[in-house]
Amino acid sequence: MSPSPDRSYRALLAVPSLGRMLLGMQVARIGQAMVSVAMVLFTLAEFHSAALAGLVTFVGIFPGLIAAPIAGALLDRHGRTRLVVLDEVVAACSMLLIGGLAAAGLLTPPLLVLIAGLSSLTGPLSNTGLRSLFPLLVPRHLWERANAFDSNGYVLATVVGPPVAGLVVQLVGGPVALAGIGVVFAIAAVVLLGTPDPPTATVSSGRLLLDAWRGLLYTWRNPTLRALGFSISAVNLSGGMVAIVVPLIVLNRLHLGPAAVGGMFAVMGVFGVLAAFLFGRLDSDGRERRMLTWSMLGCAAATLLLLPDAGPLPLVASLGLVGLLNGPMDIALFTLRQRRTDPAWMGRAFAVSMAFNYLGNPVGSAVAGWLAGVSVPAAVAFGAGGCLAGAAIARWAIPDAHGPAPGAARQWSERTAARGATGAPDPRSSPAVEAEISDG
Repeated sequence: MSPSPDRSYRALLAVPSLGRMLLGMQVARIGQAMVSVAMVLFTLAEFHSAALAGLVTFVGIFPGLIAAPIAGALLDRHGRTRLVVLDEVVAACSMLLIGGLAAAGLLTPPLLVLIAGLSSLTGPLSNTGLRSLFPLLVPRHLWERANAFDSNGYVLATVVGPPVAGLVVQLVGGPVALAGIGVVFAIAAVVLLGTPDPPTATVSSGRLLLDAWRGLLYTWRNPTLRALGFSISAVNLSGGMVAIVVPLIVLNRLHLGPAAVGGMFAVMGVFGVLAAFLFGRLDSDGRERRMLTWSMLGCAAATLLLLPDAGPLPLVASLGLVGLLNGPMDIALFTLRQRRTDPAWMGRAFAVSMAFNYLGNPVGSAVAGWLAGVSVPAAVAFGAGGCLAGAAIARWAIPDAHGPAPGAARQWSERTAARGATGAPDPRSSPAVEAEISDG
């Protein structure tokens, strides 16, 4: 009988190149966490408009989600680390440009929206590129551990990024804070520069747009990825709402400063770190759907704690519970997606899936920015409703973990995986099936 594989975190960190990738990823995510708070605070202070803050948050994410299929095709065809570095450079330049224009008194609302929108176009390159490297670098028995690190990369960034961003905005102002965030992205690019890509087979037609279209079809026709897209996107409506409503509650209801805004988001991160490491030690195989459903129901209840006007305690409790529940939700999401995706399609499928999942966040911010201008409780109720919808979709639409493999998309990936990087046809493939899949 063969010994059980080592599933420890020590074994995970022994994987070649993983430590450097994790460091670069962490620096980049701290920058992203700082942006999410600093841009809202900067826009509220500079232009005094919750609606504009919601719009800037929306355009800082949404165009990148639309471009995700092309980003995924590029990642599958041209490797990942170089394209990840490209996105970090674009993010650094965008933050420095916004900060410089604001300091010079030249920044207008349309120009701010334009720069935020353009910089978001390369976002999927780093978000998807880093995440799709995990199942390629890490042995399968260590996926839960790797996903715990991945999840904690976000929550640890939430512990560090928002408080620092809020404090810097309060001390030196928004323009300088944004320029400083640009330096953080530049550091991430330097750390990741030259990190080797693992060798992997890919399926390519040789045409970028066709590869992107096929990646979109592969994801849509995978029942698990499609259900996750609707479910997680619904929950992320609440995440987008929180990004707008929490600063408004802290500044207007509690009459505290920008540093307190970052501190509130740090509470969510602290609880998220603990939860991710705890649930990362468990085998999630066969339990993913239950973990998702119950976590989402808990998030709905936690979101409603934002309603009472009873001082900071309900706000702290709400964010702490959401952070705690994000741990099992992330572990279940990441491992289920990895188990149900063919390795040859991970760049494209992950890019489309992550964009689909995250779609609710910018939409939630835009809608909450508009609703909060009329009624903060209405915006909170909107977010809680998104969590309930996500739980219902997860319970009834995600296939059983041990059910049949995905249908046409799985057959297609098995046939086309034999083509390799050149796109040469597999002699066993059926032209009729190829036409049915590629033409929709």
